[in-house]
Amino acid sequence: MQTIDCVVVGAGVVGLAIARALAQSGREVVVVEQADAIGTVTSSRNSEVIHAGLYYAPGSLKARLCVEGRQRLYAYCAEHDVAHKRAGKLIVASEAGQIEGLRKIEANARRCGVDDLQFLTQGEAESLEPALACAGALLSPSTGIVDSHALMLSLRGDAEAAGASFAFLTAFAGATLDTDGIRIDTRDAGGETFALEAAAFINAAGLDAQALAHRIDGFPQGLIPRQWLARGNYFSLPGRSPFSRLIYPVPVEGGLGVHLTLDLGGSARFGPDVEWIDRVDYTVDPGRSGVFYEAIRRYWPELADGALQPAYAGIRPKLSGPGQPAADFMIQGPADHGAGRIVNLFGIESPGLTASLAIADHVVELLHTRL
Repeated sequence: MQTIDCVVVGAGVVGLAIARALAQSGREVVVVEQADAIGTVTSSRNSEVIHAGLYYAPGSLKARLCVEGRQRLYAYCAEHDVAHKRAGKLIVASEAGQIEGLRKIEANARRCGVDDLQFLTQGEAESLEPALACAGALLSPSTGIVDSHALMLSLRGDAEAAGASFAFLTAFAGATLDTDGIRIDTRDAGGETFALEAAAFINAAGLDAQALAHRIDGFPQGLIPRQWLARGNYFSLPGRSPFSRLIYPVPVEGGLGVHLTLDLGGSARFGPDVEWIDRVDYTVDPGRSGVFYEAIRRYWPELADGALQPAYAGIRPKLSGPGQPAADFMIQGPADHGAGRIVNLFGIESPGLTASLAIADHVVELLHTRL
């Protein structure tokens, strides 16, 4: 049986960032991924936004890791020539009654360490974006967009350059805690099994994180949180975007509302909405466009009938369900569960991409005194 320092399950953006950080700290790392490539699930089904860190509870992991991660991500992209743009975004109040909501967002952002927001009157906002209709807005100049696939390719390259290796088309079958470390059983696409003995095990499996944790023999099952699934549908707009910045409404339960984001080519897409589901299904129902038209026309009344086309969907691995307060990331280290050198990452939804580099350093810190 091969013995190594660290096994990371999951080659999404967070798993890649963790593998990179561990490898660059001198650890021997193997990344186990059941798909045939990096970033095929949540990491490739999002809005590719670099979030400023405005909405999260001050002091929470989401708030701290997003603000730190955003700064780190901009620096990383510049240093590694990863395509990105500090486009900025407007959070808009579609009616006067929502201005108070903008003020609350502004105050919360300041408590989280984001101090560059600018409050704009209706005239100021509509002057910046002539297609916009609003009663007022907040300008977030540090919000941006990134080529998520290029980012993941770069993270993988860094990890491999530092000695990490990848096992694609390899499923995690289970793990057992033993006196020497953690025995990890895997299964390849042909059904062949292979066991590894690892000093540390990192569960960065995203949507599968809870199911994976339940397959660790000896791990306290009561510490594995329930997971809710929220599908976010996206619709695209042909041609050039009528806006030069991202446009967000005041947030709604379960998400940030149907917002307009841009890709690096200047095209617009709208989403995600929030659709609670019982199983993983990426089908976009064209009939949901009616909800999108209604939401978008609150800030872009000139949206033409028939302009929206179904694009894609992503699924958020949430730790809070309908009607519940938004949950924080849950990153369990050895001190949290007492079950050895295991780190479980649960509920890594937005702003997971933005926070990925900071999450990776957090995981290394949790393991630092245990390896």
